[in-house]
Amino acid sequence: MEDVKQYEMIYTIVEQGYSDIVMQAAKENGARGGTVYLANGTGAKEYEKFYGIEISPEKEVILIIVERKIKDKIMKAIYEVAGLDTKGAGICFSISLDDVYGLNNGSN
Repeated sequence: MEDVKQYEMIYTIVEQGYSDIVMQAAKENGARGGTVYLANGTGAKEYEKFYGIEISPEKEVILIIVERKIKDKIMKAIYEVAGLDTKGAGICFSISLDDVYGLNNGSN
């Protein structure tokens, strides 16, 4: 029987300047790397008034593909260092991937 690994994509959205600590936490918990890109958030102004926080539109999005068996450990580590209760003010979620090519010498 073929050894087929199951993968997840971890998405993390943080304030600009916090992607380095996200990647450090992810790597310390088994991730091999990730992709970071800049984005603009569209947070509603009424939430700023309601919650009493300033919402910055400049964000960094970090995409990390990991084996399903280590996903929870990585997500918890990321949220500890850059979650909503930190200066990174981040959110983190994952999506299951059906097929992944390019990892493990080109096989899925």
